Amino acid sequence: MPVNDVSTPVLDLSADVVAITRAICDIESVSGDETPLADAIATALAGYAHLEVIRDGDTIVARTNLGRDKRVVIAGHIDTVPLKDNLPTRFETEGGVDYLWGRGTVDMKGGVAVQLALAPELADPIVDITWLFYDGEEVSSDKNGLGRLARNSPELLEGDFAILGEPSNASVEGGCNGTVRVELRAFGQRAHSARSWVGDNAIHKAGPLLDRLAAYEPRSVEVEGLVYREGLNAVGITGGVAGNVIPDEVMVHVNYRFAPSRTVAEAIEHLRELFPEYELTVVDQAEGARPGLDAELAQEFLAAVGAEAKPKYGWTDVARFSALGIPAVNFGPGDPLLAHHDQERVPVEQIAECARALRTWLNGR
Repeated sequence: MPVNDVSTPVLDLSADVVAITRAICDIESVSGDETPLADAIATALAGYAHLEVIRDGDTIVARTNLGRDKRVVIAGHIDTVPLKDNLPTRFETEGGVDYLWGRGTVDMKGGVAVQLALAPELADPIVDITWLFYDGEEVSSDKNGLGRLARNSPELLEGDFAILGEPSNASVEGGCNGTVRVELRAFGQRAHSARSWVGDNAIHKAGPLLDRLAAYEPRSVEVEGLVYREGLNAVGITGGVAGNVIPDEVMVHVNYRFAPSRTVAEAIEHLRELFPEYELTVVDQAEGARPGLDAELAQEFLAAVGAEAKPKYGWTDVARFSALGIPAVNFGPGDPLLAHHDQERVPVEQIAECARALRTWLNGR
């Protein structure tokens, strides 16, 4: 296949899907450094006549234009969280199960490999397909390649149904929780620690906040037949000036994961009600997504893969499709509990299983 530059890694998309997974995992693509992998994907897909390949930064779009009456968008992010001595990849067998170990195997290059294996192969699917490979998912939402594409070329996201290859243990997970991160601050008065009574210790004021968080009982909320579990947690705390100074400020970083029955605005208001005495600053927010499993293509997909939908507890980019009015589900290999884990690994059979299921459905047999 053609190669744009000798420095561009070469992907053999005729290889089996597990080999493709290993190849793309071994091309490091920590958020902000996706270009080598994006180059390799763009180069590998460029030679197929049935695919129109478009690039926006390090996001690659490859789509069919066959005049079908329905279009499905199948998407996956190509970036990973930082490495922890877990590349290059390796194969290991545990309890009779063959695993591929390494950063990205679960989140979510196994799903991306399924896309890369099927995109060249499916030249005559029953629906038009838009394959999306995007950057910047593992960092703040303003850097998300899917969001950038929605701003720059929204027509490239148009579709009747979307599938995101996020890890779901090869089952279907509908919708997702929303997320809000806030900074909660309390203030006091600096003083010398030898004369602490002169000051007002801001860190001590974080005590009631932490007690409230520890005692908080998260809701389980049913939305369109799926039960979403919420979560409210401190994820960071900063404060202090020096070892002999009473601190005048403390900040507790809080993450609220909320069911898609709530909007971001309602979630933020809930936090204000819980912590009225603290200064609240919103630092990141993303709407959740309702399941949307009543859509015709969603029902056909569920029937074809023989799956019963489950809720997605973490936030994923299905929410971006939901905001565009496109029903979307998560469907990919790997255990979500191992995403970002130092021992990240995926059962190789799950990768093959996802490829088989999508191939069968998209071929109409």
